[in-house]
This record gives sequence, structure tokens and C-alpha cells, in this order.
Amino acid sequence: MIYCDFAATTPLDPEVAQVYTKVATEYYGNSSSLHDIGGLSHSLLENCREELAHLIGIDKNGLFFTSGGSEANFLAIEALVSSPKKEGKHIIAGIAEHSSVHGTLNRLKKAGYEITLVPFNSVGLIDQEQLLQAINSDTILIILQHVNSEIGTIQPIEEIAKVGNANNIHLHCDIVQSFGKIAVKPIAPFVSSLSFSGHKIYGPKGIGGAYVDPKIKWEPFFPGASHEKGFRPGTLNIPAIAAMSVAAQKIHARLSEDTIHFQLLRRNFIEALCPIKDKIKLYQADEESQLPSIIGLGISGIQGQWLMLECNRLGFAISTGSACQIGMQHPAKVTQALGLNTEEAKEFIRVSFGQSTSLEDVVRLGETIVTIVKTF
Repeated sequence: MIYCDFAATTPLDPEVAQVYTKVATEYYGNSSSLHDIGGLSHSLLENCREELAHLIGIDKNGLFFTSGGSEANFLAIEALVSSPKKEGKHIIAGIAEHSSVHGTLNRLKKAGYEITLVPFNSVGLIDQEQLLQAINSDTILIILQHVNSEIGTIQPIEEIAKVGNANNIHLHCDIVQSFGKIAVKPIAPFVSSLSFSGHKIYGPKGIGGAYVDPKIKWEPFFPGASHEKGFRPGTLNIPAIAAMSVAAQKIHARLSEDTIHFQLLRRNFIEALCPIKDKIKLYQADEESQLPSIIGLGISGIQGQWLMLECNRLGFAISTGSACQIGMQHPAKVTQALGLNTEEAKEFIRVSFGQSTSLEDVVRLGETIVTIVKTF
């Protein structure tokens, strides 16, 4: 089976797995314990916090470890809502945000907040004109992914943040798909909070982080929580934190190399689809605003789920969108954000590459899809 669904998750790097095992067996103390064994775990924890904060470009005092990106989104948003820059109960978010964001927004809507969802333009970037029009005197928070997980478009976070700051509005940015793939340091100074995850960067599952600007005096969502300055309850998973830190170091060290590799793979995959190019709709921005490792597309007249299953039968793993939505009876959020009709939405598929993806892999996948379409 050739795996082409790296946007959903990545395999655990063997060296990272060794770090996890070593820390789990040798640094097993609770980092909150006052004895020496706990102190060793605490020292390792703080070293990891400092390293990750350096890689992201944030103040380590605002970095908190979570069980993953979904929890990080939830807790960061709740933290910002607990400490707005001004009075108000209006929140703006992109339609194509992760399901964990929409789940949090649904809770806030029941609590009396007004939610405005903004679509993408034709190339998959947030419609800035509609976003600006949505801002009013009660707007306290904007939520926007850095990179869309289904088509890979890179959103203009710095521009949106400047608008938000000018209007005393917090900005939460989900960097789960961008961390380790493109530079995130340029946007870090402009946001109120960030969320990231370990399993998208060849680290372990079940670990991630949230950053909330230390200047914000947030209220804890879980009363009585003693870990991470009250940000969340539960003993910290030091082995996973250490493993994620090593994974982050490794992926940042080869960021430029990976980008060149993925650009090559993208070009050759799209070229392999040329025999059916009249049936294909690519959802992408220009190169400067596009993560090359994620390709979202639709093939006219063929349902994405059927095509995905055919590819699976022939030895290729692709997807029909975010793995967090599989099994639900509605299309990927990005298809709504792009304004696709029902049939177009059903045709959507996602192909995503990783470090182990070869040029031969993507050419074979492209040729396989062409064969499936012609046979169909």
C-alpha cells in the first residue's frame, strides 16, 4: 500500500520512537512532584517547552501542552473568550475551520455568542472583503487556520491579524498543518493564540500544544486544574512531549529540502493527470499561497468516496477530506467554503505527500487515477 494521506497523520519517526521509549522508562516521574525523580521530568519538560517555543517564535510562558490539536483549539478559544480586549459576544471564523473549532463555536453559540462564518474565494483563500464587512463593535475574536487541511492554501494571517489588532479583536490561529511545513515565526507575533499537534510532524499521537499570549489574563475552563498553570487538568505526558520536540527539531532542519521535494511531487502528479485534465478541477492558490504537499481536487462525474475506495483496492491510500469528519453524512467543510454545489462536493478528494513519498509513487498514483476514470 502506497500512503498518500499524510495530511491526516504521519508515521512515527523511528528515532522519535526511541526518544519516547527512553523518556518513558528513565524519566517516569510526575513533573509536578517535588522529589528528585519528579525534578528530572520537570527539567526535561521545561527544556522541551523552551525548544518548541523557539521553533514557533513564541514566549515559552504562554505555551501549554495538550492531548493534541483539537483540545488545543478548544482551550485556546475558550481562554480568549474569557478575556476579550473589549465588551462583545461576536465571533468570526472561516467556514473551512477544523471540526474541533466548529464544535467549540457550537458550544459558544448556545452560550449566547453570535457566530459569523466566512467563505473562501475562488482560489481557496479567505474572502477578506466579507471578513472585513462582518466585523462590528461587538466582534471580540477571529479564528482562522494558517493552512487549510484539505486543499493546502496558506491564509494571509498577518494581514487579518493587523485588522484584528486595529479593532481590539483577538486572533486564534490553528497551525496544525503549517507547523514544520512552512515558517510560522513570521505570524507568531501577531496572534493571540496558536494550536499545533505532534502526529502531523512524524511525532506521536495524543500530544500537541496551545499558545496563549502571556499578556492575556485568561480564566481556566476547568476549575481547580493544577497542571500547566491551570490551563488543563491531567498529569503531563512527558515521553510524548519529548518525542514531539525531537520530531519538531528534525522536520524544521529539513524544511527547505522537503519544500523542494513536495513541489517536484506536486508538478509530476498533476502532469500525470493530463490525459483527463478536462475532467479535473484543482482547488489551489498561486505557489506563494499554496502548501505543495496537499492537493485537493474533484473529477467530474465521479464521487470522491468511490474513487478513494478504488484507489485503496489498487494499493493507494488517499482521502475525501479531513479524517476528523470521516463517517459523517456531510461533505468536507472546504467544499462549503468554496461554494461548491452538492455534486461537486461529493466529487472532492485529497492527496497529500510526506517525506517518504517518491516521484515514482505520485506518477503511479496519477496513472492509476487516469485508468480508473477512463474505465469508469
